[in-house]
Amino acid sequence: MADSEPWTYTLIELVGTSPVSYAGATKNTIARAGETLRGLGRFQVTELRGLLEEGAISEYHRSIK
Repeated sequence: MADSEPWTYTLIELVGTSPVSYAGATKNTIARAGETLRGLGRFQVTELRGLLEEGAISEYHRSIK
């Protein structure tokens, strides 16, 4: 076994939104989380959703852990 210490992670789930794209929703989520959380290092996309208004996409939602 390697000499390095084993890591323990806290897992949280966040949902970000953007009126432009899923990429924008991800960036918004990470930027907002970085304002209050320390040690952010990686993320996993868990869900893509959106909001329709009058038959057109009005918001992109991305859930991440």
